[in-house]
Amino acid sequence: MNVVIVGGVAAGTKTAAKLKREDRSINVTLLTKDRDISYAGCGLPYYVGGLIETEEELVVNTPQKFAALTGADVITGMEATGLDAQAKVLTAKNLDTGAEEEFSYDKLVIATGASAAVPPIPGIHIPGVFKMRTPEDAVTARDYAQKHNVKQAVVIGAGFIGLEVAENLQKQGLSVTVLEFADQVMPGVFDFEMADFIYRHLEKKGIRVYLSTKAEEILGGGSVTGVKSSAGEFSCGIVIAAAGVRPNTAFLNGTGMEMVKGIIVVNGQMETNLPDVYAAGDCAMVKNRLTGAPQWSPMGSSANLEGRTLAQILSGKDHGEPKTYPGVLGTSVVKLPDLNCGRTGLTEAQARELGYNAVCAVAVTDDKAHYYPDAAFFATKLIVEKETHKLLGVQVLGPGAVDKMIDIAVTGLNMGARLEDFENADYAYAPPFSTAIHPFVQAVYVLQNKLNGALKSFTPAEYMRGAAEGYRVIDASGVPAIPGAKFVDLTKVNGEVEGLNKDDKLLLVCARGKRAYFLQNRLRHFGYTNTKVLEGSTSFNVLKTDGEAEVSPEDVTRVKGLGFLRDKTTKNKFNCRVITRNGKISAEESQAIAEAAKIYGSGEITMTTRLTMEIQGVPYENIEPLREFLSRAGLETGGTGSKVRPVVSCKGTTCQYGNIDTFALSDEIHRRFYQGYREVKLPHKFKIAVGGCPNNCVKPDLNDLGIVGANVPQIDLEKCRGCKVCRVENVCPMKAAAVTDGKIVLSESCNNCGRCVKKCPFGAFDSAKTGYRVYIGGRWGKKIARGQMLGKVFTNEEELLSVVEKAILLFREQGITGERFSDTVARLGFETVEEQLLSDELLQRKAENISAQKHLKGGATC
Repeated sequence: MNVVIVGGVAAGTKTAAKLKREDRSINVTLLTKDRDISYAGCGLPYYVGGLIETEEELVVNTPQKFAALTGADVITGMEATGLDAQAKVLTAKNLDTGAEEEFSYDKLVIATGASAAVPPIPGIHIPGVFKMRTPEDAVTARDYAQKHNVKQAVVIGAGFIGLEVAENLQKQGLSVTVLEFADQVMPGVFDFEMADFIYRHLEKKGIRVYLSTKAEEILGGGSVTGVKSSAGEFSCGIVIAAAGVRPNTAFLNGTGMEMVKGIIVVNGQMETNLPDVYAAGDCAMVKNRLTGAPQWSPMGSSANLEGRTLAQILSGKDHGEPKTYPGVLGTSVVKLPDLNCGRTGLTEAQARELGYNAVCAVAVTDDKAHYYPDAAFFATKLIVEKETHKLLGVQVLGPGAVDKMIDIAVTGLNMGARLEDFENADYAYAPPFSTAIHPFVQAVYVLQNKLNGALKSFTPAEYMRGAAEGYRVIDASGVPAIPGAKFVDLTKVNGEVEGLNKDDKLLLVCARGKRAYFLQNRLRHFGYTNTKVLEGSTSFNVLKTDGEAEVSPEDVTRVKGLGFLRDKTTKNKFNCRVITRNGKISAEESQAIAEAAKIYGSGEITMTTRLTMEIQGVPYENIEPLREFLSRAGLETGGTGSKVRPVVSCKGTTCQYGNIDTFALSDEIHRRFYQGYREVKLPHKFKIAVGGCPNNCVKPDLNDLGIVGANVPQIDLEKCRGCKVCRVENVCPMKAAAVTDGKIVLSESCNNCGRCVKKCPFGAFDSAKTGYRVYIGGRWGKKIARGQMLGKVFTNEEELLSVVEKAILLFREQGITGERFSDTVARLGFETVEEQLLSDELLQRKAENISAQKHLKGGATC
């Protein structure tokens, strides 16, 4: 039998390899348009982020290795152009010669996959715009970003690839904005409230996401400079178009092939409507395993499964059981910054559209024993059919192994499981891996309680739609934690609760929902008839309360770490520090800050001494909405805590005495060390200042690390005439220049201010080197210390930045928790510190230093 397979990535290569293993007498020819076959398309975003270092790692097999391993004939550079199904002939174009070639077959497999859907907007082909579908796409995008030193990126599309690319671009230090045409991230994949949690998480992590936003034009001439959208213009140096995929089936038009929007319709044996023609992978329309309805699921996992099953069908070796492909569940998982997201089966919305009487619950649980290091949470949404309790779908969010939760659900869905089938499931348990009652089973219990009436609750989706309107929020936390809510200690509820009537509408809220359920159980016993638990409670929902209540000390400390300092004249209002780049903001950012102050604060804005903006009078409940609003404008809050603080600088490009571009330098320091080290805990705050000249207007020597621009004169003594009235000597403010023995001499008191440059009429002082003096160990406040200058004047910016990093690393490694850098320098000795800063040993220990668990609570109180 002669089998021709068109397409050489997942489905094509899997079909070929398995077919040859099933029956080595079958002649298998694999044609592929690309030069590579069997590449890891799902790994492309991680190449962009540098986690995968080389292009070779993305290629699972070369054509030569695959042919040798399987026995299939592999022909690359062949693009399918036509099909005569009656004659059983496939036509393909040789991309090297341009000639048309014909391939006869007994069985034909179409596995041409899909290509990135390129938005039809002006400028889409400008240099700097990339797809993300092949290794070449990833390689050229990463190379371009590095070569052009790109700082800002726009990703079009908030699906799996778009968000994965966004995370990886951010890891490379880029500021990332995502534009999504739909009203949620990952539309059709997650229910709206789950997508909303993901959206809020991305915003908190600094990835701006604009929903319901259409990309209208790519801006730029020789290279991309921005994107015009329905939400405004966004500056950027690179654009990734990740707005979905389209099947590669245009060559089948006019052949009689049954297709839906270019997707090939197949039956359970992967057969098309044309005789002896099959299809698999991203170009094939299979069925939903639960409903039997047609479903397109362009995923690498299902493509491999389809290819394997098809090979068994073609070989005729069914091993006693005829093979059919049962369909897909739409199972998927995605890694985002500190949040993994998985799903399988039907969403709640899909289930209702299909006529199911769907009931769901959202349960937030521990993902492993709470006392085990790195324990986190799962937010699990279960969807079942009300009458049968049959599982319909599952969605799980959390920083940890959400895939194990989804895989449990897949097994259950494949077997038609009901909730009761999971009730006493004996899943693996040990503290590093799980909880004594598995998190999946805990979620099952929550939904069972809801179905049998033991739990009366609002889902997050219902709460978002206003179902709790008219309900009074009751704080069921262990200690008061919800400003504006009445706190009820469930351990003391042994009857009627003072201040609560038994027919009051009460919304019971805690951190995750568990204590709220316990409180509801007691209140119902004592005759309270209108209680509802908010599923997921404050850990999942954006809670709205009325009134002005005093914020707990724990919350005051928590939001201080976000840049919100309490206004001591109020109970629950805070002043929000908005980070600037050394005091510089754009007109658009200024407008956004003003608008934020009007909407979320008192309408007043102040400046701090460290050149951050401060929005005054922000109510506690407005903190998260304000942060989200600012993040959409590319702004962040912070500037507090025991970490690298925002950089300050003078106006070195404006001041007549400025020796360096202080804005450019402090911008780079801000990017590398304020943003790049934002999660690195230090013994105390670490302040950096950049001054343009020795006038020290910004007081660099009173900071933990200060940089002063220097102009180091390059004296040409051959041109010095030893004038009796020397202009250089007269202009020197430090009196460091003097004519001695007929030649000009500079003493050690020269501070490299540069005033002398070009002052000699005979050209002895016509040139100078730009340099940087570095001061370490300064501080200002209750205790004052003048920074000491390192003995070397640095004339290379990268060397200077390396010293800045080494100073931070030294403080983290050798500083004592609670002490300032000046104390560290004094304790270790200036000479010892200087010696370390001028060598590279600190950098060699960087990974070990950064990963160490230390300074968990530093000395900074503001």
